[in-house]
Amino acid sequence: MGRDDSRYLKIVLDPIYVCAKYRPKFGQGKSDGLTLKQFQELYQGDPFYHWFGLDNPLLYAAHKAAGGMTSVYRQIGIGCEALFRAILQDMLGLSPAATRWSYEVPTSGGRTRTLRLDGRVPLEEVKDKDARRRFHNWMEQAAAKVGVDPRIFASLTGTVFEVRQGYKSKDSKRQNADIANAATAFIKAYLPCAVILSTQIDADILVRYRAEKWAVIIGTVGMNDPLISSYDFMREIVGYDLAAFFERNRETLRMEIDKVLQALLAPDGSS
Repeated sequence: MGRDDSRYLKIVLDPIYVCAKYRPKFGQGKSDGLTLKQFQELYQGDPFYHWFGLDNPLLYAAHKAAGGMTSVYRQIGIGCEALFRAILQDMLGLSPAATRWSYEVPTSGGRTRTLRLDGRVPLEEVKDKDARRRFHNWMEQAAAKVGVDPRIFASLTGTVFEVRQGYKSKDSKRQNADIANAATAFIKAYLPCAVILSTQIDADILVRYRAEKWAVIIGTVGMNDPLISSYDFMREIVGYDLAAFFERNRETLRMEIDKVLQALLAPDGSS
């Protein structure tokens, strides 16, 4: 096990453990979700649902599993976002504040809303000259790959990152928000980069994002190309072999995910 494995595993796994406690809400507002008993009381009290036997514990289990699986993906993503920032801090000597990026947009009523991306590397704060030069060279090549004008690139001061475990959704609202994030990143003098940790990204989305000047790297292994592979980028540019971390800890990761899935699939609602 590597020197930081225990700490990094905790960063990844802590959000995932939340999933085991997931309970479906069944439209009950902002509640913490219903137990099996509460679900049955709710549905038995509704004549229509009771007539159809929808108070069946198996239906509760199905809702619990469906919502919980979505939560598993989401929490894996959250854990990996936090891990990504921790690695940037450790390997590039950046402060926690330096690895975070946000901006405000106006909303109705004269208010503002804060939008955040998952990571940032401001070049001037990378103290090691070799690391700074290596990162700058990667930025230059990544920008050229998606067609960023060299004059625009000359104004960029670093990179901001959106980190995701996968991206298969065709949600146009989400895509448009990401495109707006990219436009703002360029205005704020940052190259936007999407880091996909799996190979699960829709081909149409990949083409669209690159057309909108997002650098996109995905979870391929063995490419030896940090302009394409998230893991090559982490190893060759950031200086940490993230693929090797996941590989040597895969039994622990699989075991802990199995525990969460077993809890989600338990029909008694005890979680």
